[in-house]
Amino acid sequence: MLFDYANILVFVALGLFLPAMMMGLGALLRPHNPEKQKLTTYECGEEVSGNSWINFNIRFYLIALIFIVFDVEVAFIYPVVTVFRDWVADGRGLFALVEILIFVAILLAGLVYVWTKGDLAWLKSVVTQGDEPEPTLPGGSRHVTD
Repeated sequence: MLFDYANILVFVALGLFLPAMMMGLGALLRPHNPEKQKLTTYECGEEVSGNSWINFNIRFYLIALIFIVFDVEVAFIYPVVTVFRDWVADGRGLFALVEILIFVAILLAGLVYVWTKGDLAWLKSVVTQGDEPEPTLPGGSRHVTD
């Protein structure tokens, strides 16, 4: 009965032993030349000035998120497209095409929703006390244009 778990034991033992062996061999074989310059922080060859913790604009995250959504769309559609000819030969081509079109339509509906909501605008307009909306940055700071 316990012999059935031997595969798991061997797998865990190899999983611990092999990385430890590789790190040990690396420590034995690599050169050890500590220098003051090697211990400094490298950032494009320049000394760090100021605080490195800055507020990152949320608009970049939005663009990255939209890119990931459409990148995942391609990752989901590509396997279907590769076997589409075989499905057409089997008589399932129309079903696969409808499935792909529904999937793309759902994603396009989400894109239209985000677009009409105004979340894709780099500068959003905010209505002020006057008649004309002024472009502002997220957080309420005004964008000055000349």
